[in-house]
Amino acid sequence: MAKMSFENHIMKQFDEELEEIRTRLMEMGGKVEQQLKNAIRAVSEADSKLAEEVILEEQRVDDMEVDIDEACILIIARRQPAASDLRLVMMVTKAVNDLERIGDEAKKIANHAVILTEQSGSSNGYPEIRHIGNSVIRMLENALDAFARFDADAALRTIEEDEQIDLDYKTALRELVTYMMEDPRSISRAINLLWVIRSLERIGDHAKNLCEQIVFVVKGKDIRHQR
Repeated sequence: MAKMSFENHIMKQFDEELEEIRTRLMEMGGKVEQQLKNAIRAVSEADSKLAEEVILEEQRVDDMEVDIDEACILIIARRQPAASDLRLVMMVTKAVNDLERIGDEAKKIANHAVILTEQSGSSNGYPEIRHIGNSVIRMLENALDAFARFDADAALRTIEEDEQIDLDYKTALRELVTYMMEDPRSISRAINLLWVIRSLERIGDHAKNLCEQIVFVVKGKDIRHQR
């Protein structure tokens, strides 16, 4: 595990401010993680009530993003952080954007859950959604855990999980297209499922972004766009 060390600050308040934005980011991550879990469950269990709750929660996630961004701006303006401190603040500003985007995708999934429930009123569990959804949830959990422990090695391992999610997405895409060709009556429902798995694939990308930012904070290396 890579250890994270901050600069030695004369003012204890500076340390507290850095710890505060870190804590608030983890709180936002937990909120988004639960939002994603509920959205996937709303699809697989045809639970429109749960889907509506996910949709309503999105405003709370948006508010958290704004609050954390404002806190980061104040730290930069007041403290003029350098080295690892500056990397942490920059990482938080980027991470909250990725978390907010994950919340947006969870809301989209919930919207499609409502439509799917109205179309059929029941669910076969949608195994392709459950499979990809569980992989994406695990990836997000691992990314947040890596940030909590400032573990760059765990972040790098988590990045590798995105490749399998992309492969599963392409497989599910082909299966749904084939299903639509064989049964035109299923087109409307299949299209909604296509949008769901597309959102899940994008969430995997955002979780990958979080891991890349963790590596940047801990090691000072920008690994974006590298194979």
